[in-house]
Amino acid sequence: MENTAIPVDPGLALREASGRAPVGDSVYQELLARVLSAELGAGDRITIDALVREMGVSQTPIREALHRLAADGIVVRNHHAGYRVAPELSREQFEELIVIRQLLEPAAARGAAHILTVDELDELAGIATRMSTLLTEAGRGYAEFSRLDAEFHDVIARSCGNRFIHDSLARLHTHAHLFRLSKDSLITSLALDEHAAILDALRLRDAGEASFAMRRHIDASADRFRGSFTDSAR
Repeated sequence: MENTAIPVDPGLALREASGRAPVGDSVYQELLARVLSAELGAGDRITIDALVREMGVSQTPIREALHRLAADGIVVRNHHAGYRVAPELSREQFEELIVIRQLLEPAAARGAAHILTVDELDELAGIATRMSTLLTEAGRGYAEFSRLDAEFHDVIARSCGNRFIHDSLARLHTHAHLFRLSKDSLITSLALDEHAAILDALRLRDAGEASFAMRRHIDASADRFRGSFTDSAR
């Protein structure tokens, strides 16, 4: 969907003129939201001039936002063709992503088990409930299911007491979410059961079991998605 129109925030231009808010941040969040909701899909072209017209801001905050998105691997820049949403992960990239998640997420779960607050446990339970509801709904809005899955993991990461783990996983979860969007046929109740095992261990403050349940979940999820690759998708 090349040159997809982005809904305009009427306040963007005003905030840019007044200097009261970081417009680059607003543009970044708005573009990221369009990618995460699949309004901008893998490979879609993003043109700066079109965004200037649509958002009513200058090129500077748009370039800043696109530079950040490129640094995050969400978009790619071609010097002759401008920016495009990054393509889907290859099999090799997928395996690399899993390796890093296997290293960091069990550690995050272990750390969170010691210091997670009651409110954060309730937040995780609420996410799990919403995911379960989506699974039973007609149409099973997979984009929302995937977003909630990423949110579940992010709550644990930001509650683990290690900002470096959280910052690293925030980027990884974005890529994992984008990958899942293209695999909507793989929505499964197994993920909910695995989340429940993680949540049970966190409630019991059992750091070892929380770490083990998280690793088991990542391994099982990876196995489910590996089957979606063809032999040529490498």
